[in-house]
Amino acid sequence: MADTLRIASVNVNGIRAAFRKGMGEWLDRRGVDVLALQEVRADDSHLEQLFGTLETRDWQILHDPCQIKGRAGVAIASRVPASTHRVGLGPADQQEAIQSSGRWLEADFELGGQPLTVISNYTHSGEVDTPRQEAKWAFLDAMGTRMDELADERELVAIVGDFNVGHREFDIKNWRGNVKRSGFLPRERAYFDRFFGPRGEIVAGVDGTEGPGFGWIDVGRRFHGEIDGPYTWWSNRGQAFDNDTGWRIDYHVVTPALAERVADYRIDRAASYGERWSDHAPVVVDYTA
Repeated sequence: MADTLRIASVNVNGIRAAFRKGMGEWLDRRGVDVLALQEVRADDSHLEQLFGTLETRDWQILHDPCQIKGRAGVAIASRVPASTHRVGLGPADQQEAIQSSGRWLEADFELGGQPLTVISNYTHSGEVDTPRQEAKWAFLDAMGTRMDELADERELVAIVGDFNVGHREFDIKNWRGNVKRSGFLPRERAYFDRFFGPRGEIVAGVDGTEGPGFGWIDVGRRFHGEIDGPYTWWSNRGQAFDNDTGWRIDYHVVTPALAERVADYRIDRAASYGERWSDHAPVVVDYTA
């Protein structure tokens, strides 16, 4: 049994384009055991073909495509077998209202003889005062409910991927210019205040609301401490990447027991704009067995 399990997550912004730009080469050299993908925007056959070109073969691929062709889509590719998996967020009769199609995929693995659940999450991007933002509120509500259920059911859980919210001022370079935009709205950030607050204790949100904490851990913030970034997404406009004017919206959100097993955390930021294969950078975390 390996001493560590390397879990990586990345919004690929279309996996076929990402592979054309160099994702396969990155994956061949990175030693990833479990890879959570968002914005796959492809069919099962495309995934099988792409992963079949890698030097590191024998990948198991789990995929939840979006019902709207060409949008969203989440997947988990692994070199260790998943025992079971589940798709969708919330009760089956509510998933259409939550619009979780292609956005939430759970897979069960093993770490050090204990069950480990890895979830590829692609939260709605939202847009203020539109139905897209209403969908985001519903998704965040359902996420909180599921987080409580998972925390009751098992010790080792990682929700990873593109959460489309910068939690704190550290997480966005130009935060002052984004306080009224989806992705940094006080109400959105208050969800994360509660997600990361002590479980069962009343937490004051940045928007002035109060509610019970969920007790989960933001691995990136715990690992790096109170510093700007490091960021995981940069706009393609202007010189955002070159100037490191980014957002940290890709997370590993884990249960306390799993947080104690973090051995290393890295954001694989490309060396230059031209070497990027997505507008997001992979987040790679080693968890000890």
